[in-house]
Amino acid sequence: MPTSTSGKQASVKKDKPKRSSTTPKSSSATPQATKTKTKKKATTPNPKTTSTKAVVKRTTKPSKKAINTSKVFVLDTSVLLYDSEAVRNFQEHDVAIPITVLEELDTFKKGNSVTNLHARELIRYLDKISGDNKMMREWIPLNGRSSGRIKVVTEDGGNGLDANKAFGSAKNDHRILNAALRLKETEVGRRVILVSKDINLRLKARAMDLEAEDYETVRVKDIDHLYRGRTTLELTDPTPIQELYAHGSIPADAVLTEPAIKNHYYLLKHNSASALATYGHDSGSLELLHKMTAYGVVPRNAEQTFALHAVLNPKVPLVTITGAAGTGKTLLALAGALEQRSEYRQIYLARPIVPLSNRDLGYLPGDVKSKIDPYMQPLWDNLSIIKNQFSESSKQFKKIDEMVQSEKLTIVPLAYIRGRSLSNVIFIIDEAQNLTPHEIKTIITRAGEQTKIIFTGDIFQIDTPYLDAESNGLSYLVDRLADSDLYAHVGLEKGERSQLANVASTLL
Repeated sequence: MPTSTSGKQASVKKDKPKRSSTTPKSSSATPQATKTKTKKKATTPNPKTTSTKAVVKRTTKPSKKAINTSKVFVLDTSVLLYDSEAVRNFQEHDVAIPITVLEELDTFKKGNSVTNLHARELIRYLDKISGDNKMMREWIPLNGRSSGRIKVVTEDGGNGLDANKAFGSAKNDHRILNAALRLKETEVGRRVILVSKDINLRLKARAMDLEAEDYETVRVKDIDHLYRGRTTLELTDPTPIQELYAHGSIPADAVLTEPAIKNHYYLLKHNSASALATYGHDSGSLELLHKMTAYGVVPRNAEQTFALHAVLNPKVPLVTITGAAGTGKTLLALAGALEQRSEYRQIYLARPIVPLSNRDLGYLPGDVKSKIDPYMQPLWDNLSIIKNQFSESSKQFKKIDEMVQSEKLTIVPLAYIRGRSLSNVIFIIDEAQNLTPHEIKTIITRAGEQTKIIFTGDIFQIDTPYLDAESNGLSYLVDRLADSDLYAHVGLEKGERSQLANVASTLL
């Protein structure tokens, strides 16, 4: 903190006046005596003999070097592979990258996955800001939206602490800890905080008396109150429901006490009477939803009706459907896409590939189709459910086979869409909870004219390391886009797969 400029004042000692020798000590000592009042003469104090000290003000000059109160955030590899722009998201605080992290980034720079992309982006950025022979072991200003600085630090420990010795092995994680510990020793008076998406690394840091936290920049703050896209209204008067059926719409303020959300869905109920509606932001009204079907698939409950309406709504180019296994989210998206097959040039299906190991698809034998087919089987399963509603000789059954053979309906790996412009297509991305916010953004920014994108997934079933319900791309998308006129979301809760599946989803 800046040094105070207000000095202490010198203490002042005042002399007490001496008693006059002619003044009696008490009135009872001499009964005949009369009390006399004496006036004190004003005298000029002799500066040589007075005991009163002068009041002196001292001012302390500020230190030439002000103490730096900003924090130092040490980023590990998991953060930078999750968000390549992380180094620019710490405002006025400084960012340190252990040299071990640079070594790990080097192993990720080749490949087509989003982690490979992030590694390359960050390496290029560091090369750019360290141009003109700037030494990265010294603090370099982060110009732009961040006013902090950045540098690379080595891992020689600090205060006699050595993570390699403490944990019994020389691992990269321990080298990163040592670099942070060394920084804590050299940056006197500053808080040094390790930022990592690796929970175990954060625990190890705290065991070494080092602050550690998760990367919070793109996390959903309150997952328990994430936007659901639908509301049930219990009415005390049946009139709004009657008027909705009679006229097809009613003013939104006839039943809503709060501002309506664009493309939001409502279930109006009064005793045994009910109606389904959506808010039309153009008209400012609640518009009646009728029963609907899509390529033979009929919604089984109100929330499925809402989801199918969002998929079929030509005014909404971006849709998200969330729900646990068996709620019908993927089936509804696929059926809705098939129903609109004549409106779009192609239907793309995709889902993130989350292998049991960290090996890239390039290591697997065969062509692209044979590599991705095992991961895409759930999409084929949903397609089979739709096909099997019809006989093999029916036009609907043959149409699906024809679309697959002509690649009007095709399954693609997400890595292969980067750099492409998707025009006049429906793009369904299943299991989107296994995508990062950056991947979600990359997909949406590929959308050209007349393109509709549908994300489905269960935000509580994460298979990707370092992602959770609050930090995955699907949750982030729902949280950020609510109330956009180009977006609709429906959260499904009621399972419709089977009674056994419902029990498993609820109890296991």
